[in-house]
Amino acid sequence: MEVILCDTQQQVGEKAAAHGAALIRQAIRKNGEAGIVVATGASQFAMLEALVAAPGIDWTVVTGFHLDEYIGLPMSHPASFRKYLRERFVDRLPARLAAFHYVSGDADPHSECRRLGQLIAQHAIDAAFIGIGENGHLAFNDPPADFDTTDAYITVHLDEACRRQQLGEGWFRTLDDVPTRAISMSIRQILKAKAIVCTVPDARKARPVQATLEGPVTSMVPASILQKHPAAAIFLDPDSASLLSHK
Repeated sequence: MEVILCDTQQQVGEKAAAHGAALIRQAIRKNGEAGIVVATGASQFAMLEALVAAPGIDWTVVTGFHLDEYIGLPMSHPASFRKYLRERFVDRLPARLAAFHYVSGDADPHSECRRLGQLIAQHAIDAAFIGIGENGHLAFNDPPADFDTTDAYITVHLDEACRRQQLGEGWFRTLDDVPTRAISMSIRQILKAKAIVCTVPDARKARPVQATLEGPVTSMVPASILQKHPAAAIFLDPDSASLLSHK
């Protein structure tokens, strides 16, 4: 696992995007195509802005997968991650993707997990763009996360810390408005990516970053499993890295 300390939040996004873009170009040169996973949330704003502007990527041979989505939330809702990805990534690319597979939160959850699992089984994932939650989650795998399931997508219950993060970032008006269930890519499926690009700016993330990088690997800090991935790169700013003993 590689840790890259950047000077500003903007630089975190730019360096993470540059790293990810290089992985995509490399996969296309080698295989004629690439597969990626894309996350959402405030931590990904600068990264996605830089990624859509990255030069030299033939997006027409790139297949994308959505990381997670609330159950029961229509795409028209301001907090919908499908809406986020369409507006901040898919529709802003200079060319149409080969495919982008959204998580449909208003479909039958079990059928949707099965559908997405069948789709992602057909693709190698060359780069997974992810973040780390305030409670240490990866995707919507809140603690204690299931490190064992081999299902690619699962239904999960969101803990209060996760839901308060969504409220604090301004996606919902009240805590009661934040859904309690979601569809999430599983931990094992995330780890199947050949490379992981983890973008984690902001002082809010300092404690989970410290626990992820310097604590034991434990399901109570789901992101700590990244210690086991041979090609995970974590991009931090001074605030998110402030509690690390080695910088």
